[in-house]
Amino acid sequence: QVQLVESGGGLVQAGGSLRLSCAASGRTYAMGWFRQAPGKEREFVAAITWSAGNTNYADSKKGRFTISKDNAKVTVYLEMNSLKPEDTAVYYCAARRTYQDLRVMVTPADYNYWGQGTQVTVSS
Repeated sequence: QVQLVESGGGLVQAGGSLRLSCAASGRTYAMGWFRQAPGKEREFVAAITWSAGNTNYADSKKGRFTISKDNAKVTVYLEMNSLKPEDTAVYYCAARRTYQDLRVMVTPADYNYWGQGTQVTVSS
């Protein structure tokens, strides 16, 4: 069992930035970030592998969001820039135990462990 703890959410004005952190109790194959807005399905944001640092992003997030990792701290980050009100959501960190092509790891079912989520609110 891997424990995931997100932090870094909050209230920010449109155009601002936030960095989310996800501290893991152990390393797995890969980590991902998802988000869920009220009344909407949980959607993929980005993923990264622990060993090689390969990354994958949802097309709509490329350029504004950056996923990174710190192996020593067993922590994954999501840097979010130029935030928009439509980025408002609960952001979840997730971990996958075993290998899968990173490009297809884009649904919640592809991940084994989840954090409790952190709220991000972008005001206009």
